[in-house]
Amino acid sequence: MNKSSIINLLKVSAVALALQACGSSESKDKKTEPTEAPAIEVVSVQKGSISTSFNVPGELIAYQQVDLYAKVNSFIKKLYADIGTQVKAGQLLATMEAPEVNSQLSGAQSRLQSQEALYQASKATYKRLLETSKTPGTVSPNELDLALAKQNSDLAQLQAARAAYKESGANRDYLTIRAPFDGIITARNVSAGAYVGPSGKGSEMPVFTLQEQKKLRLAVSVPENYTGALSNRSEVSFTVKAFPGETFNAKVNRLAGALDSKLRAQRIEMDVTNTGKKLLPGMVAEVHIPVAGDGGAFVVPAKAVLNSTLGVYLIAIENGKAKWVPVTAGRQADDKIEVFGQLNPGQQIVKVASEEIRDDSEVKTTPAKD
Repeated sequence: MNKSSIINLLKVSAVALALQACGSSESKDKKTEPTEAPAIEVVSVQKGSISTSFNVPGELIAYQQVDLYAKVNSFIKKLYADIGTQVKAGQLLATMEAPEVNSQLSGAQSRLQSQEALYQASKATYKRLLETSKTPGTVSPNELDLALAKQNSDLAQLQAARAAYKESGANRDYLTIRAPFDGIITARNVSAGAYVGPSGKGSEMPVFTLQEQKKLRLAVSVPENYTGALSNRSEVSFTVKAFPGETFNAKVNRLAGALDSKLRAQRIEMDVTNTGKKLLPGMVAEVHIPVAGDGGAFVVPAKAVLNSTLGVYLIAIENGKAKWVPVTAGRQADDKIEVFGQLNPGQQIVKVASEEIRDDSEVKTTPAKD
């Protein structure tokens, strides 16, 4: 290697060392610069409410349903209705026969007529004695008292005979079964000639089952958490599997006012108009119930609620310092949540809570961007 090559090599090495020294110096300067913590976004606490909804299963039941039994021991004479028959209130459904009932009625009628004759005779006797007693010395007071007692006794016997006759007549009326309300016969369990009555084998099954289906009841059990937001006339919607894609509407008409001891839920009922009888009792419905808030809670972003091992908190800002405020969470919808606690409207809280923001620590804040 000649002398000029050595000189050029030394020059290149000197330039490289100079550049390396400059780079190390700049890197060292950058490392020693202090980093500033980013500002934390805050929002204002405001009163409000959240409207949510939930789905619960329900059951459609007949508005009225009754099992019709025979009142007296008898045999079915004739049936005037069958399964699916539309009936009106008071319509005759079945007649029974029991010869002993007719005999009892005839006997009661005879006793009534006999007692009426006895009463009329004793009444006439007392009247004659009373008129005769107006002449002094003709009738003794004792004889007049006995005649009055006989009249009163016969009157009491007559009233008893009338009651017995009325009872026998009522028993004869029980040999017919009539519809107590408008509806449809959904079950018939006997045929003509069958034995029916309040005792024995014939009492096991009702003669008919009658249901009113022009109006149905939609019964659901509402969980305890939502009972406070429901009231009479609240509107709901529901669907049934028999008609997919079709929605039906109803209003709350009755609330039980107590929780079921097993389900811890309140039973509510809605009346459903069913003029076309499209819906049937026994159908299971999926009920959609909207729940509106009462405006008594504070509404904050869902991420502002800190769920730590110590509890549920919001991080409020007071005099430039973070303060953990214990709260109770309520209903949540989308990115909003209701909270209850010692808060004031307009109070600043951290929009996105984190356990890294320690209680009573100094923080730098900035208004949250919408």
